[in-house]
Amino acid sequence: MKKAGLLNNENGFFKFAFITALIAFAMYAGIQFGMPQYRYSTLKTDATELARISVGNLEKTRAQIAERAEELKIPITEKDIEVVSEGNLIRIRASWSETVDILGLYQKKIVFNLDIRE
Repeated sequence: MKKAGLLNNENGFFKFAFITALIAFAMYAGIQFGMPQYRYSTLKTDATELARISVGNLEKTRAQIAERAEELKIPITEKDIEVVSEGNLIRIRASWSETVDILGLYQKKIVFNLDIRE
C-alpha cells in the first residue's frame, strides 16, 4: 500500500509551499488594505465622541481631532479639519487620501471623507 504524505514527495511539498505562500500573501494584502480603513473608523469614532462632549470651543475640538489623527498617522493637519457649529449641532468635516502599495506591484489610492453631525 502506498503511503500518502504531504511532505514525503516533491509534488506534496511544492503544493504545501505554494498554498502557504498564497495564504501569507493574502494576509499581507489584507493588512495593507485593512489598516487605512481601521484608522478611518477609529478617527470617526473619536471625532463623534469629541463632537458630543464639545462645550462650544470649536478650536479646542479641532486641535483634539488633529492630535488624534496624528497619533493614528493619518495624513491631515489641523487646517484640513473643518469644525462648525450649526445651532445645537456640531459638524466635523475632513478628507484625505492614502495610497496602498502591495509589494510595488499594485497601488490603490483610497479617499476618505469624514462628515459627522452631532
